[in-house]
Amino acid sequence: MKAVICGGGIAGLGLARCLGDRAWDVVVLEKAPALRTQGYMIDFFGPGYTAAEELGLRPRLHELGYDVDELRYVDEHGHRRAGMTYATLNRAVGGRLISIMRPDLERALYESLPTRVDVRFGTTLKSVDGDASGAAVTLDDGTRLDADVVVGADGVHSAVRRLAFTSGADGSAATAEDDDERHVRHLGFHTAAFIFDDAEIHAACRGSFVLTDTTDRQMGFYALRDGRVAAFAVHRTADPGLPGDPREALRKEYGGLGWVVPRALRACPPGDEVYYDQVAQTEVPCWSRGRVTLVGDACYAVSLLAGQGASLGLAGARVLAEQLAEEPSVTTALRRYEDQWRPVVTEKQHAARQGVRWFLPRTQGELRARRLALRAARLPGVGRYLASALTGKSRGIFGGG
Repeated sequence: MKAVICGGGIAGLGLARCLGDRAWDVVVLEKAPALRTQGYMIDFFGPGYTAAEELGLRPRLHELGYDVDELRYVDEHGHRRAGMTYATLNRAVGGRLISIMRPDLERALYESLPTRVDVRFGTTLKSVDGDASGAAVTLDDGTRLDADVVVGADGVHSAVRRLAFTSGADGSAATAEDDDERHVRHLGFHTAAFIFDDAEIHAACRGSFVLTDTTDRQMGFYALRDGRVAAFAVHRTADPGLPGDPREALRKEYGGLGWVVPRALRACPPGDEVYYDQVAQTEVPCWSRGRVTLVGDACYAVSLLAGQGASLGLAGARVLAEQLAEEPSVTTALRRYEDQWRPVVTEKQHAARQGVRWFLPRTQGELRARRLALRAARLPGVGRYLASALTGKSRGIFGGG
């Protein structure tokens, strides 16, 4: 059996690993020229942690991960206003939590791939075709790859979804893109992440996630082991459109924040080295068409508000691989995969939309309520309850994962 997987992120590499282990011939097509280095720190727990454990990846992920002491919110002078220890969060998930840079999670998956998996970087799709008897993709250079199943694991802005799941009235690319937008629910935020060098900020953040205690926009920082600093940003906006120059957009949007933010913005790398995107969920009525299917953010992005995107991407890929391996009929396997996994991600998406006020308060009143809740976490029993609510509802702390 042969699979063509479009997308070399967490879901795509996870599926390639799972199918490769089952003796499938797998080709992974990734438009980026190499493994991505952009991305933010995530809290990795839940079903994805279990999947990684079953794949034997836990030791490597702990090696790449970080020991975090505390989530800390600070005022414009860097003084602590509220926070929660990571020990409390870790206990809420039975000690099964890893704080890790998203690119490092992808690297661990890539390193673990069987030799029979062929990963091709720098490839762009031209067309995707599939029915009940087979599937194929055609690349921009004219290469055609036939397979038993084609999987779109290429994120919120999935090319596979646009090419195979839309039906523009005039058949044009512009119409297909417009039609595909109905699958993307913009949640009213933009987010960004970048890495920079600054010894003073590194020292101020060592061992903790440190975030500005602000409304409508927020920046957070974490000290990396190589001496650099990872920055995360999120702000409210009604416009889903992305800026032409992410660095200038960040400087304009966050320049009024205090503490070390202006200094970090001055150190921000060029726009092409910044991760920048809208915060969105994907909602696709049917995840498969013939032998073409979707996995991960391409069909069930929960957004960073939910905090388990990486976890659900890897776990969903494992569910898909299990169904394909156990069920002789590919189309039946794809239906069973969706039947099993859709209810899980639907609940996580709903929880994320309900938790917007906690994630980024809109008013000073909501901000004070969050501070009070975090301060109450120091009381016996309250901390465990709050941590369980956060992790049980998949609430990521620093960008989510």
